[in-house]
Amino acid sequence: MPSGRVRWFDANKGYGFITGDDGKDVFLPSAALPADAAAPRKGAKVEFSVADGRKGPQAMNVTFAAPAPSLVRATRPKADDMAAIVEDLIKLLDSAGNGLRRHRYPSATDSRKLATLLRAVADDFDVQD
Repeated sequence: MPSGRVRWFDANKGYGFITGDDGKDVFLPSAALPADAAAPRKGAKVEFSVADGRKGPQAMNVTFAAPAPSLVRATRPKADDMAAIVEDLIKLLDSAGNGLRRHRYPSATDSRKLATLLRAVADDFDVQD
């Protein structure tokens, strides 16, 4: 049974491509995926059988051999570094909260900076596996 990695898959379009271990691309229709499986992520290791489709080789009976490596998990900061970032963020939020208690919103510039920092920290915490 051939194997390879998902090159890309678009769940909205319902198809994608697998790059086989031999280097050749194989069309991946959503119908070839297991019924209970979510859309495969780029880089997911798969095993499949091949049939000749109208436009070339097409994958069938796809099974997942291993999950795709999580890029977020591999690139997120160490726990010690995140602790320092969270502590600094708490200080910034406390300062904003004090201003709000005095019925003053932070300036537009400070609001944008705070929102950007909150989103960045949230992204580091939100690991999709």
